[in-house]
Amino acid sequence: MILSPKTACLCAAAVLLCASPALAQGSLMDLGKGMIKQELEQRAGTSSAGGGSAGSSLSASEIGSGLKEALRVAADKVTGRLGRADGFNGDPSVHIPLPDKLATVKQGLALAGKSQMVDDLELKLNRAAEAATPKAKQIFWDAVQKMTLDDARGILNGPQDAATQYFKRTMTPDLRTAMRPVVDGTVSQSGAVQSYSSMAGAAQGLPMVGDALKAGPSMLTDHVLDYALSGIFKYLGQEEAAIRTNPASRSTDLLKKVFGG
Repeated sequence: MILSPKTACLCAAAVLLCASPALAQGSLMDLGKGMIKQELEQRAGTSSAGGGSAGSSLSASEIGSGLKEALRVAADKVTGRLGRADGFNGDPSVHIPLPDKLATVKQGLALAGKSQMVDDLELKLNRAAEAATPKAKQIFWDAVQKMTLDDARGILNGPQDAATQYFKRTMTPDLRTAMRPVVDGTVSQSGAVQSYSSMAGAAQGLPMVGDALKAGPSMLTDHVLDYALSGIFKYLGQEEAAIRTNPASRSTDLLKKVFGG
């Protein structure tokens, strides 16, 4: 460690004085120790401000605004990607399958040569999620207003999906509540409930069905909601990571200022 000339001189004087027991506890030794400590603290502060953690030289309001901007941009991209025809249905990583409870119904109808009915219901479940997803954009934007400045700073210096995980941890109940009526409406409008009823009628009497249809069409809303939120969070995390690591993804001046680039 290289000290400044002033600090080095005082420390050398303190060491010489320590050769005399009577002066070992002298104020000059204490002063030397204090100056070393002060210089180290100043260096640490300078290092942190120049190349330390993200946001160290930004105001709290800039950090909060930058994160909200990042989440707005990410939410726009994700809802645009998933909230269109085949956004869910044509994407294997977020495609919504039939509920597990209907597995035996699917097998029974396939054996009866009526698998088209099952395929039709599965398509309409995906169409319901695609129709509901654009509404999530405003819900996410409303939810981000609840973020505190401490949350914002922790998120900025956290892992690449810190904001997404924050949303997932703190906002999922609110998002589910807000999106439920939207999903419930799109499930009905997509024709999924009618398809379910037709499928249930065709499956009556099949030996493999058993009690699989007792839950009724009400389970469809929960099923679509679970998969829709999972898909949204999946791609939201990817968009957040892109903004953090790829300068090309920082599409506004505020994002460039907060995240660099």
